[in-house]
Amino acid sequence: MSLIPLIETTRGATPENQHFGAVAVVDAQGRLQASAGDPHRLTFTRSTLKALQALPFLEAGGPRHFGFSPQQVALLCASHSGEPMHVAQVQGMLDQAGLNHRQLRCGCHVPYFVDHGVGPAPAAIDERHHNCSGKHTGFLAYCAQQGLPLDSYCEPGHPLQQAIRRDVARAAGLAPEALHMGIDGCSAPNYAMPLSALARSYARLATGARDAELGESFEQLAQAMTAHPELVSGTARSDEALMRAGRGDWVSKVGADGVQVIASRQRGEALALKICDGNKPALYAATVEVLEQLGWLDDTQRGELAPWRAADILNVRGARVGERRAVFRLERPR
Repeated sequence: MSLIPLIETTRGATPENQHFGAVAVVDAQGRLQASAGDPHRLTFTRSTLKALQALPFLEAGGPRHFGFSPQQVALLCASHSGEPMHVAQVQGMLDQAGLNHRQLRCGCHVPYFVDHGVGPAPAAIDERHHNCSGKHTGFLAYCAQQGLPLDSYCEPGHPLQQAIRRDVARAAGLAPEALHMGIDGCSAPNYAMPLSALARSYARLATGARDAELGESFEQLAQAMTAHPELVSGTARSDEALMRAGRGDWVSKVGADGVQVIASRQRGEALALKICDGNKPALYAATVEVLEQLGWLDDTQRGELAPWRAADILNVRGARVGERRAVFRLERPR
């Protein structure tokens, strides 16, 4: 079966919901280490793609050219919460590249930190608060460095987007034409690929300088993301919690509609997971369970990630009304 039940919820003792999905665990050479469901299921990468979309800029020496700090490199990969610390880094990149936030084509939305109860909404909201504004600033900076048109940088035929498609395919070990294009929520092209290829991309990223083809760029990205998880994500967000629990070893990136990737720098392996109904609590619970079954967790990490497993389902008064539990076992290749 392409998809299998990964997470089940109960109300009382009676099953209520099942969340179907698939998991691929792959090493940097593309060898499948473990799976659940179809590990090669075609999956849109959504925001897990951001670190790979930064590759043309990194390969061209863009951060060095503009003097971007590791914190700013982390913002290139971010689905950030629009907190003041995020907006300040985005503005710094814009200033260093001689750009204006009105040139960003991501649009704007109420920043995520409001939904997470971190603080009230700012009096004025603009493109810098968009969770993808760091990625889009990197897009613009690449265009400024290369002398490319700025106003059409999201168009699929733009030289930037062609370079991104080329480098994403390189990282995944695929031909560019094997990537299935769609337009993401931020108006930039996004790509679907086999779940196993997405995992391989992050396994390679996690190996950093050891990668013979893209090692320098992967090293900068992995170092920045693991050193500054609060900038990749935000206060009370899952990727911040996962990377802090990983103590510098785990490169973690979530994507909309139920996608998660975590790579281990020490192991040179990565897991990619898709919950097909996009349910976030189910995605977080399945992610922690995969880490558990892979043997990546110690007792301290189990405690740190217990809130994301969310085994108890509570009502608004805090009473336990059900359970959230994993119903899958990873299979190892024979």
